[in-house]
Amino acid sequence: MIRIKLLPFIMLTVLSFSMRAQDTRDTVRKDQQNINEALLLKDQQQQKIDSLVKIQLKNELQSAAGNSKKTIELENKLRQIAISDSVRKIHQLEKIQALKKNAKGYPVVLNTDTLFYIYVRTGSFSAAERACAISKKIEKLYDDPFYRKDSLTVSQNEYSYDLIYKNNDVLMSVTNLDALWFAKSNEQLAKEHLQTIKHSIDAERKANSLVNWLKRIGLVVLIIVLLTLIISVINFLFKRTASFLSAKRESYFRVLKIKNIKIFTPEHLEKAVLRLNNILRIAVIILVIYLSLPLLFSIFPETEAWTGTLLGWILSPMKAALNAVAHYLPNLFTVIVICLIFKYAIRGIKYFFYEIKLGEIQLRGFHADWAIPTFNILKFVLYAFMLILIFPYLPGSGSPAFQGVSVFLGILISLGSSSAITNIVAGLVITYMRPFRIGDRVKIGDVVGDVLEKTMLVTRIKTIKNEDITVPNSMVLSSSTINYSSHTKKENQGLIVHQTLTLGYDIPYQDIYDMLTRAALNTVYILEEPKPFVLQTSLDDFYISYQINAYTREANKQAAIYSKLFENIQNEFNAAGVEIMSPHYRATRDGSAPAMPPASV
Repeated sequence: MIRIKLLPFIMLTVLSFSMRAQDTRDTVRKDQQNINEALLLKDQQQQKIDSLVKIQLKNELQSAAGNSKKTIELENKLRQIAISDSVRKIHQLEKIQALKKNAKGYPVVLNTDTLFYIYVRTGSFSAAERACAISKKIEKLYDDPFYRKDSLTVSQNEYSYDLIYKNNDVLMSVTNLDALWFAKSNEQLAKEHLQTIKHSIDAERKANSLVNWLKRIGLVVLIIVLLTLIISVINFLFKRTASFLSAKRESYFRVLKIKNIKIFTPEHLEKAVLRLNNILRIAVIILVIYLSLPLLFSIFPETEAWTGTLLGWILSPMKAALNAVAHYLPNLFTVIVICLIFKYAIRGIKYFFYEIKLGEIQLRGFHADWAIPTFNILKFVLYAFMLILIFPYLPGSGSPAFQGVSVFLGILISLGSSSAITNIVAGLVITYMRPFRIGDRVKIGDVVGDVLEKTMLVTRIKTIKNEDITVPNSMVLSSSTINYSSHTKKENQGLIVHQTLTLGYDIPYQDIYDMLTRAALNTVYILEEPKPFVLQTSLDDFYISYQINAYTREANKQAAIYSKLFENIQNEFNAAGVEIMSPHYRATRDGSAPAMPPASV
């Protein structure tokens, strides 16, 4: 009993000690801040003294122009003062950085708008007192019926810049500490504050003018009228819906039964639907009214701050709910897509094998009685594979069940034919990778031709010499595949056919460009747009390599295109008198005679 009675006392003691410790830390932090501010003020005062001394030394330096010893002494003193000023600025910046960690800014406000913040003290005035005094003076200017913004200017003093109204009323002073805090010069900061004050006073006077107040009142009346019309339309629509449902009661409301048990009569269903209709009507009206309030509050500056609060009350829960749904949607859509793919794939396989069973489809070497067992095996494998795919997107995907299914499928695959399973898996991967389609001109390994058929095990290709080549899907998947037809659709530029020629340096390359381009444009199935282009691929010892590039959409007719292109190139070069050849040079000598000069071949 004694321990139980002492427990509250111990808790109060611990709480009081923690509060005292917190108060002590706050006191120490505040004392440190006051010390830093005092040191900054001391540095500022010393800077003023050094400025006076510097002026005096400069005057003495001008007087001692003929005395070299005196001149050197005065220059050394000026140099020491400059060094002290530099060191003092560094220390001031360090103190400013220390103050920024815990310092609080006090706003200078006009009505409800914050113009800027005051962070440092000046003389005996704290930052809070400075901000309050400046706010009162700005409010006084705002209330002055004879206010003129041109009378608000910046005046430079010896150690600060003052914001003065009509050359006698000082609104505020921008000191070195203010400038150091914002890492700006005194003049720059003073001009920025001046522009902010002028703009804010003009904006507030304009916003609170009689014309603007009349406009705001007119907007309020207009919003209220529109709101009334919207509510009337909502009531009318819901009432018409209720009347329609009541008139069509016999058509839309029937007895709800589970087997032979009546759950709801038509009258009960009608009442429930009408009540739900009324609840929805009230909810929609309340939502419309609630959403109109931020619009009304945003019209007046005094209530504009409430707009965000009201919208936040309704938007924050909606945002949280939508985020939760959105985060789950990718997994849900993934599961749905996978299920749909496998569902329709199994339907297609089922139709195929049942047609085999009925004898509508006949496969050489495949008996009809093998159809249903083979279909069941494939269906089981596909369902197992589907479960593996969707399992990571469901709760509990890290459970041992997932590992069990993986082990089972691993055993199943190991017991079967590895090559057949490899081709089947490769066929599935190729189906979803879509590297080519039926009719595309492709190159798989060393085989070039048009795709005739894609099956689960093999891919059949017809070469340009009418040869049918069967390529296992595992080979298709493991080797590189070039699709010449993928960029021949209308939305793409087309396939680039190209050929390289080597010609001598004596022929101007502009003429070669023109001849190659004309030859390409005269070739059948070559597109005019994009226009053919020529590239110089190498500069060899005796000749230049030119490559003509042209676009076509007929990838399956490359042999004819290249043949016609070569013909047109010969025609263009022959017409221009240019010989298609690669110049080479050779020097020969025998054992006694001197070397012959190079001869062109």
